[in-house]
Amino acid sequence: MIEEPLIRAAQRGDTVAMNEVLDALTPYVGRICGPIALNDGADAAQEALIAIFRNLHSLQEPAALFGWARAIAVREAVRVARRGRRQHPAELTDLPAADDPQLAIDVQDVLRRLSPEHRAILVLRDLEGMDEQAAAAVLDVPSGTAKSRLHRARASFRKAWSS
Repeated sequence: MIEEPLIRAAQRGDTVAMNEVLDALTPYVGRICGPIALNDGADAAQEALIAIFRNLHSLQEPAALFGWARAIAVREAVRVARRGRRQHPAELTDLPAADDPQLAIDVQDVLRRLSPEHRAILVLRDLEGMDEQAAAAVLDVPSGTAKSRLHRARASFRKAWSS
């Protein structure tokens, strides 16, 4: 948790406070950007942190910092993933055991086959644990769109996983 006085100081231009805020947000932003932008996750996280740096002064409620940063991270991750849309799906052969390190590689490969929008909704719902309305707000889409996108993303994931 980042204290409100630190956020306010960063908003006023205090570079030490800004560095502390960005240092605290970096791992969080990286966890969001990685699964959405995949190989470009580090680039997406950097873009998100730059946007946070440039726009922190516009944050009206310091308590909303992480939600605000999450929205920026998702937006930037989808943008970077679209820009670098390179799909090189590998063939999945045998399903690995749950404790097999190959499982993470196979899941990453299946995620790579999905669109950035589908990866974003899966991250928000299944990794961040957001409900459909909250995920829709972060993605700036209607709730029905988020629900249908989630349904299609899960179906696409299952299809890619079994192929």
